[in-house]
Amino acid sequence: MGQELLYLSAIEMRDQIIAKEISPVEVLEHSLERREEVDPALNCFVTTTDDMALEAAKAAERAIMDGDEPGLLHGIPISIKDLIAVGGVRQTFGSNAMAENIAAVDAPSVEQAKRQGALVIGKSTTSEFGCKPVGDSPVSGITRNPWNLAKTPGGSSCGAVASVASGITPFALGTDGGGSVRIPCSLTGLFGIKANFGRVPVFPVSATPTLAHVGPIARTVRDTALLLSAVSEFDSRDPFSVAGPVPDFLAACDRPVDGMKIAWSPTLGYASPLPEVAEICEQAVKVFEELGCNVDQVDQVMDCDPSDMWMAEFYAGVGTRLKGVLANAPDQLDPAVVEVLGGALDQTLDEYYSQVFLRYEFREKIRSFMQSYDLLVSPTLPVPAFDVGLNVPPQLKNANIISWVCYTYPFNLTGNPSASLPVGFTEDGLPVGLQLVSNAIREEDIFRACAAFEAACPWADKKPPLA
Repeated sequence: MGQELLYLSAIEMRDQIIAKEISPVEVLEHSLERREEVDPALNCFVTTTDDMALEAAKAAERAIMDGDEPGLLHGIPISIKDLIAVGGVRQTFGSNAMAENIAAVDAPSVEQAKRQGALVIGKSTTSEFGCKPVGDSPVSGITRNPWNLAKTPGGSSCGAVASVASGITPFALGTDGGGSVRIPCSLTGLFGIKANFGRVPVFPVSATPTLAHVGPIARTVRDTALLLSAVSEFDSRDPFSVAGPVPDFLAACDRPVDGMKIAWSPTLGYASPLPEVAEICEQAVKVFEELGCNVDQVDQVMDCDPSDMWMAEFYAGVGTRLKGVLANAPDQLDPAVVEVLGGALDQTLDEYYSQVFLRYEFREKIRSFMQSYDLLVSPTLPVPAFDVGLNVPPQLKNANIISWVCYTYPFNLTGNPSASLPVGFTEDGLPVGLQLVSNAIREEDIFRACAAFEAACPWADKKPPLA
């Protein structure tokens, strides 16, 4: 049973559960066995919730036996990033300063996932408060990449991608305030999407409320579409929550892509990808041309790197939340996090609001540019995975803790839907991702393009070399 379930897609798993070929309890047992087998090497989880998952699995099994209508995620194990609240469960935010914190309520995304039948098996690791795009934190230590245990899986949704890439769960919920879903998906060969800002409601209020997204991570495009469908629903607790019907993301995966207009930008105007990464992404773009898309190469999408305006917003928010800890117990925090938070809090009100208004100008420029295209495509990252314990890839000179993820944070500033699509491997066997950005509220365009690419160049059969 275990080998048959290993790396089964969520959709296949759900179909077999509904057909009574396997039971949710059996699925859960397999998931927990796999976690026990590989998590000591990977370090995906900071808190486990086996009793909660078993109770949900038994309820899902009873529902099937009683002939009740199954949920979208019926009986499927899932991990929840430790920046997302699960009521009654420890929520550390990756920080010793919050090591004993217990979440009061479920986040809307967790509430919805449970309602649709998902089995929450634990809280996945994150860098401290999501402040670093690599996979370590003071409270949980180093999380490792299933493709190479000496490499980082990226962050801050490090445990989420490790749990999926290693076959513990078929999908996971992560967060993305500057790329924290797309970055680790690129480094671990997974598909993940930051839907339109507000599509998945966020509550309790994030420290970075104008940047924060909750996003699904999976091994296939359709599994990601399934999870996004399950957790996307208007919630009045989030003032940015998107109202109106949720699009049919699964149906979008079956739509043709012939005639789609794509802007391909290797650098966005300022990035410097490694030659091997650029070549792999270039070959992927040719696949879209072969599928019938109209592709224009656009070298100068942006006038300059918008990292300063992103850092001013993100780190000021987290820093304000942590002012007491920074002042009284900074040794409880990651030194690299202390450094960036201190710099953000040193900015004057005039400096901060100057960046806020620049952000709105930037958003309008991107909106105007995107009117000519269905998708903007770029590398997700300029590099493949690098060694654990480092905050910045050594191949990139003069990069700081955030500027090395130069392709992802622009689209948290604008709120556009953005995804990372697995498109190949380096000579060292490390995954490379391609970023796809759509117009506002047009996630369907990302799903139709990515599903077509997946059909042409499937990747889910490729497994990391874990024992």
